Amino acid sequence: MPPKSYENEIAPSMMAVTFHLKDFIKSNDPSAHEAKIAEFIQDYVINPSRSKSFCDKDSLDSYGVMPSQKGNVTVDELGAIAKYMYDTYDNQKMLKIMKEKQRLASMPLYKRVLEQQRCGNCHDINKDKVAPSFKMIANRYDKKDRDMLIKSIKEGSKGKWEGRKVPMIPFKKMSDRDIEGMVDWILGMKRK
Repeated sequence: MPPKSYENEIAPSMMAVTFHLKDFIKSNDPSAHEAKIAEFIQDYVINPSRSKSFCDKDSLDSYGVMPSQKGNVTVDELGAIAKYMYDTYDNQKMLKIMKEKQRLASMPLYKRVLEQQRCGNCHDINKDKVAPSFKMIANRYDKKDRDMLIKSIKEGSKGKWEGRKVPMIPFKKMSDRDIEGMVDWILGMKRK
C-alpha cells in the first residue's frame, strides 16, 4: 500500500490513482492509451467493484471500494476528468517537479531566494547594477534597520538611493521567512 498523502485519508489521491492506471492499463497503440484509461474511469466510477480495481488488496481493505457516482456525474464529465488526470499527472513531469523541489530545498535560503525571485536581474552580490549590490546595502544599513529593509522588500521602495530611477518592486507573495532570511543574509555581509 502506498503511503498516505495526509492524515485521515479516505481514498487514494488522484495522482496515485492516475499513476496506477497509467502503469496497469496497457495498450499496443500508445495513442489509444489515454482513451483506454478514460473508458475505465467512465465505467468504474459509475459501476465500481473490487474485481475491477487496480488497487492492491491492502489499499482496498483500508479504503474500501468507492461508492458509485451514478446520477452524480455524467459520462462526458468523467471523460473530462479522465483527460485532466491523464494530462496533469504525468510520471515524468512529477519526477522533474520533485527533483526541482529537492534541489531548491537543499540550497541555502539566500541562494534559493536569489534564484526563485530573480534578484540577480537587478542586484549583484558585489557589483553595482540597476540596483545597489547586496554588499552596498549591507554597508549602508545596520541591524536596527532590519524591519525597514523587510518592509522595502515586501512593499517595494523608491528614492532611497541617489541616482536610482528604477523603483524596487514589491514582493508581496514572498514568505516572511524568505524575506527575513534575505535581510539577515544581507546584513550579515556588513563590512567589519
